[in-house]
Amino acid sequence: MILEYNLQFFAKDGPGGEKTEEPTAKKLSDARSEGQVAKSREVANAFEMLALFLIMKFWVGHMGESFVGVFRNIYTQLPEYIKLYDGNLQQITFRAIFERAMYSVFAIIAPVLLIGFTVAFLCDFLQVKWKVTTKPLKPKFSKLNPISGFKRIFSINSLVELLKSIAKIAIITYAVYSYLKKNAPSIFLMYGLTLNQSIAQMGKLVIDLGLRIALYYMLVAAADYIYQKIKFKRDMKMTKQEVKDEYKNQEGDPAVKSKQRQRMMEASRRRMMQNLPQADVVITNPTHYAVAIKYDPELYDAPYVVAKGADYLAQKIKDAAKENNIEIVENKPLARMLYANVDVGSIVPPELYQAVAEVLAFVYHLQGKV
Repeated sequence: MILEYNLQFFAKDGPGGEKTEEPTAKKLSDARSEGQVAKSREVANAFEMLALFLIMKFWVGHMGESFVGVFRNIYTQLPEYIKLYDGNLQQITFRAIFERAMYSVFAIIAPVLLIGFTVAFLCDFLQVKWKVTTKPLKPKFSKLNPISGFKRIFSINSLVELLKSIAKIAIITYAVYSYLKKNAPSIFLMYGLTLNQSIAQMGKLVIDLGLRIALYYMLVAAADYIYQKIKFKRDMKMTKQEVKDEYKNQEGDPAVKSKQRQRMMEASRRRMMQNLPQADVVITNPTHYAVAIKYDPELYDAPYVVAKGADYLAQKIKDAAKENNIEIVENKPLARMLYANVDVGSIVPPELYQAVAEVLAFVYHLQGKV
């Protein structure tokens, strides 16, 4: 039995073949605008967990005392309000007491919320810097495609997420088991302690265990951060065709630009040949180069180049010079220097004044102008 297969099934995604080219600056900028960045959520989770347990270690005692003080004030004031209203506590008064209590509670937990927000913000900011975009919030109907969804389920990313989940469970299990095993004697001693002492001891165990888990979790966060960087760089790679298409979109089609340059050069040559009859002399190589010189003291203080060309264009210049009775002078070094260093319409540089002046003097003498 012969099985038919399509080699394109094994090809890399993307037009133009395998993605082997480094991403361009535009590709990275567009990806950033789309919300595609190399960011690890585990980094923020790890630091938030660490911050939470550090706050609990150094701030939870003060918070507990503050909570107790708030409720003590409420229950201390209730008899006074009841006595004030002859034993009939009105609903509006009870609401005011409750709102005052909630404001006090919020003032106690506000620093914790602020620290948590700051830690999360800094973790994301240090990873991807600051750029607000709403494009990731827009619905993408392509995600509803069952084939794409099936590919995502059985992709490398899904495998990595599974491994991360297993690593988290393993780390938490190891941290809890090793810590409880080490502190088992102090746990059993809590049976002989008072309620407050037991609560304090249990709180210390929970906080120390949480800090231990957070520090172990940093290893997962570091590994995930490195993976996300590598994955983002791999995903951003481009095929050769994508690079060419982007260049065309930004700079224009090279073939079209080449034709435009060719048309511009042809137009420049036509203008140059039209101005050639104004020249005083054509200096030649004699076969490879031809440069037409004009001296007009009312226009420039020095002679300037009217036209120049090499090979075929040089022959055209010499033919036009013959048709317009313009003197042709052979001077190989001067012709090469003028062709290489002076553009059409530009004046002759000072270092060539003497050589050009001698040629013009010779031509003017032949024409009887001097």
